[in-house]
Formats: sequence, C-alpha cells, structure tokens
Amino acid sequence: MRCRNLEAIGRRQFLKGSALAVAGGAVTAARVDGSLAAERTEAPRGEVPVPTSKEAHGPRAEHGAGRLVYPVKRLANLEDLAVNGPLEISYPDAAVPGVLLKLGTKVERGVGPDGDVVGFVTLCPHKGYPLAFDDEERVLSCPGHYSRFDVEKGGQQIWGHATQNLPQYRLRVDAEGEIFAEGVDELVYGRLSNVL
Repeated sequence: MRCRNLEAIGRRQFLKGSALAVAGGAVTAARVDGSLAAERTEAPRGEVPVPTSKEAHGPRAEHGAGRLVYPVKRLANLEDLAVNGPLEISYPDAAVPGVLLKLGTKVERGVGPDGDVVGFVTLCPHKGYPLAFDDEERVLSCPGHYSRFDVEKGGQQIWGHATQNLPQYRLRVDAEGEIFAEGVDELVYGRLSNVL
C-alpha cells in the first residue's frame, strides 16, 4: 500500500514540475520576443553590455524576420579559375574555408557565362574535417569518415556519415567577370549561425 502512495506522489510531483517548466519556457519566450529586449542597456563601467535579443541572434534583414544578412564578398575573377582546378577562398568570414570550382560543363546553380562555376564550404558537415577535391570523380571527400559530396549536384552527399549536404555558396558574376559570394545555403559546421 505504501509503495502505491509513493508512486502517486511521484507522478504528481512530475506533473507539477512539467507544468512549471512549460510555464517558465513561455515566460522566457515572451521576454525574448517582447518589449523587454527593445533597446540595448548600458552596462556599468567594467562590465560587458547585455545584447538585445536581436543582437544575440545575429544580424537580421530588415525586410524578413529570421533571414540572415550575408556580407557580399568578392572571391575571385573568372580568369583566376582553371577547369577542375580548385581555388581556395574563405566565406562568409576568414574562419570558414571554401573552394571555387570551374567544372567545364553547365551544372545546377552554376554561374558565369558557361554556368559551370560553383563554390562550397570545405568543412565536412559531419565533424568539420577539411575536404579535398577529387578532379577525376568531381567530388569533395572527407579524410575523417569518408563522406563524399557531388559538386555537380549542389554538394549532395553521396556517401559517408554526414547527414546533410555540403554548404554551397550563392554566387554572382558581374560584367567584368568578378565573382561575388552573397550567401550560403546550409549551416556551416560548428556554428549556430553562419554570420557571426
């Protein structure tokens, strides 16, 4: 008899605790989304100021909630690229290695006059190992756990432990052949936001 009473008390305590956790989550969400984070507060001398919710979640576009504002960065000129010759670059910042590739045949999301220039982050989305380009098979390969990504099909994962495709750059080529990066389509390994 006594065990059943303890069991009932345990269930009640669990349900009370769950209700409090849900209520606490709702209050926190209301504070983040509400007016409590409307402006950045000045910190006392010697302390770090507390960012507003907008600052804490990274830059946002004025016209679209939840959309990151990527820096526009010149990466190279079309003349700098050779067919199947990877050109090492970094984007969206210096800490994220990447590669530009001129494949020689038109591919999905390729840019340039021939639609054959693509760019990818070269950190494996599985564990962040640096990827190497195999020009014969046209894949980026991971030496850590052997994931492979098809560069002709938008960085689609074709083998290995990775659970997402390779982050691909949104590229633009201007009239002078300058190649610009304007965004990334997947999350870079090890980051909560591609733009820090």
